[in-house]
Amino acid sequence: MLSVQRMTPFFTTQEDFQLRLVFAYQYFSIIKGGDVFQFIPSEGKEIVINTKSLQVENLGEVFVFQRGSRFIRLPLYQLLLISDLHIHLTTILEGTMGLETKVETSEIVTLEAISIIEQLEAENKLRMIDYALETDNILMFNELTEGLQEN
Repeated sequence: MLSVQRMTPFFTTQEDFQLRLVFAYQYFSIIKGGDVFQFIPSEGKEIVINTKSLQVENLGEVFVFQRGSRFIRLPLYQLLLISDLHIHLTTILEGTMGLETKVETSEIVTLEAISIIEQLEAENKLRMIDYALETDNILMFNELTEGLQEN
């Protein structure tokens, strides 16, 4: 797996609903097998993002990275699949556009989650009571059953 060491756009432009991130030497580097490969703009040098759908539009763009005499050529779609590039893109989008990528959860989902958590906590408490009985731990048993019989 590759990891992105540095990813800073040389400059960004926004046209309608497209954000262009243009990269230059020393602004983009990846790590493969402990070796750092520097981006060289010999083929592709920009990432185009649709700001409405937040999707990368130029997935076929080929990025070239170099370390000494070794070169790595990766299409953008492959770079997105085998690296943590999407995390860096999210950070850039948040900074450039002031986007909040947090997804608003609906009230129904929140209530269901709370209900499931309460159910799991109750089941866990019953398991802990069983464990306290099995190990003859009277103190733990008393603490766990303290408010159980309030009717």
